[in-house]
Amino acid sequence: MANPEDLLAEIARLKAENENLKKPAAKGVISYKVSDKGAVSVYGLGRFPVTLYKEQWEKLLDRSDELRKFIADNEANLKKKEA
Repeated sequence: MANPEDLLAEIARLKAENENLKKPAAKGVISYKVSDKGAVSVYGLGRFPVTLYKEQWEKLLDRSDELRKFIADNEANLKKKEA
């Protein structure tokens, strides 16, 4: 069984971590994290992270030119999110 000092130190660490997680990310800052399930999560694009597995990111990145062309071809139908 852990001693009381260790438990208090762990509680303090978890409280600090929790406070850091509550802080909003700086606007426009994109960051990456490996999820608990081993996927890549991209933060900073919207309210929620975009999470895909490595193979999915690679497939999407391999087709980036096609995606850019699709966006350009459909510019008139696409909306921009107001900052």
